[in-house]
Amino acid sequence: MIERGEFLEYAEYAGNFYGTPAEPVKQALGAGRSTLLEIELQGARQVRAAMPDALLVMLMPPSWEVLDGRLSDRGTEDSAVRERRMRVAREELDAAGEFDATVINDDLKRAAQELITLMGGTAR
Repeated sequence: MIERGEFLEYAEYAGNFYGTPAEPVKQALGAGRSTLLEIELQGARQVRAAMPDALLVMLMPPSWEVLDGRLSDRGTEDSAVRERRMRVAREELDAAGEFDATVINDDLKRAAQELITLMGGTAR
């Protein structure tokens, strides 16, 4: 699919490729439906290049310490992996100016409502 240009965006992470097929997104937008993609910085940059009018929203932790604590509390990665993830997170947070809006993920319901509002909808 990469070779055929069928992805709206794609990236390699930890030796695996992840991506968003373009056609379903184009169909949804063509039908007037908003589309939410959960992607990382590289993918967001690709979406911006392919769809300049896309609304890019960065979901941010309330603080660096909270992010580190969340990763640590998971207990799913060893310290080397967590350190690599934190380096990537720093690069991503440094690129916040490339986004149209930011949402602070300090309260799940509030953050979700803010995303819904940004997408032009209302909560149910």
